[in-house]
Amino acid sequence: MLHRRDAMVRLGQVGVGGLTLPTLLELEQARAADTGRHHLVPSGGQAKSCILIYLWGGPPQMDLWDPNPQAPVGIRSLFDPIDTVVPGIQIAEEMPLFARHTDKTTIIRSYSHDSNNHEPSVFRSLTGKIDRSLRVPRNNRTRKFFPNVQGVVSAFTPLGDMPASVTIPRPIGHDGSTYAGTHAGWLGGRHDPMEVAAALETAEKPTHSMRLPDDLSDTRLLARRGLLDVIERADRRYQANPVASGMDGFREQAFSMLSSPRAKQAFDIEQVDAATRDRYGRNEWGESILMARRLVDAGVRLVTISWMYFTKSRNVSNVWDNHGGIDGKNGYEMLKAEFCLPSLDRGFHALMEDLSGSGQLDETLVAMFGEFGRTPKINKKTGRDHWGAVQSTV
Repeated sequence: MLHRRDAMVRLGQVGVGGLTLPTLLELEQARAADTGRHHLVPSGGQAKSCILIYLWGGPPQMDLWDPNPQAPVGIRSLFDPIDTVVPGIQIAEEMPLFARHTDKTTIIRSYSHDSNNHEPSVFRSLTGKIDRSLRVPRNNRTRKFFPNVQGVVSAFTPLGDMPASVTIPRPIGHDGSTYAGTHAGWLGGRHDPMEVAAALETAEKPTHSMRLPDDLSDTRLLARRGLLDVIERADRRYQANPVASGMDGFREQAFSMLSSPRAKQAFDIEQVDAATRDRYGRNEWGESILMARRLVDAGVRLVTISWMYFTKSRNVSNVWDNHGGIDGKNGYEMLKAEFCLPSLDRGFHALMEDLSGSGQLDETLVAMFGEFGRTPKINKKTGRDHWGAVQSTV
């Protein structure tokens, strides 16, 4: 099994995309196949699943996890640093709850790549690959692209009544595009992550939606499967089609998931008691983290939370992109708004409390990062600009 701190250290050595869950799964399989040989995977850990809190837009590392209080004015954070439970580690004052959990985390401050554009940086961080062909802006995902981590996790995971990976609340996308790097690419649709909803401002439907049509009951669903089986067996040309045959396994999984009480329960946070929902936060961000925890409890290997916000004009926004402004807030005011640090601090704290209290933290790797970091220099809008050269990963 995988030791969480060792995994994160190696993650920092090779880059977020270079050693992510697919590689770790491969190492896990190798160790299981040959326990007599020395392996890089230590025996002390039990990481079986991962929750990725993806801070779309690129959070400013110096205003969250790397405050640098000794830096000159104009570079050091406008937030004061606070001590954490680990002596010598300080973080920004806007994350007092996170400060209680630094003994459970590894903060890697040296992740780097060479792009300052959102689209290729999102692709790099979610797939581990550099693709110079990506159009900027508005690059749509297609089957020609390298698969994301979730797609590879699906390829390594046996079929069951729960999906291998889920994206909540929706994939990254805006202005008519769903970003490349958010699905399984050339691995094919059967390995796409389950998406609860489609990207907004696009006409694309979510991949493998868990939602049943309003007029389709569980009984009718099972009947429809039987009818489809009859039709397919009668049509030998369909059965002989390699593409159709290749979809059999996924079709069985899709029906299992749609009719599985375990899957339905995991997605239904209305069943959660009021006090727990309050601890996570009664907004899209807190409820996404809560749902991620429930999905991991139910057996999902990888849950990706795409952090985004809808402006007053209902446009989708990558709120960690704080060098501009949203709804009259600029730079540091954006970070202090409910859609950024307060909700992240509250939701992460609740997640750590629950995973620690239930004994699941050793089996669950929680990661946080965005597509790039932010410039050392604070701009005229009290924000920081794109900076692929350095970012922090938790």
